[in-house]
Amino acid sequence: MSRQSVWATKVAALINGGNSAAAIAQIKVAPTVKDLQALRTLLSAGNLLKTYPNVDSATSDMIVLLSAPRQHRSP
Repeated sequence: MSRQSVWATKVAALINGGNSAAAIAQIKVAPTVKDLQALRTLLSAGNLLKTYPNVDSATSDMIVLLSAPRQHRSP
């Protein structure tokens, strides 16, 4: 069994604290798409996506970027 990642709850706590700039920095280096989706679920439950539209766009952009296949492969 795999353990649940606490990344989403920590970033949600940053947003709840009003530090959206730090949260966006964390979103840009998000570990997986699953973590980003968990974060969006937490934020939508608290109606924070409407309050912080920049966080909303950052999460959706990073989900698209991480979901895309890699264009460059290492030799």
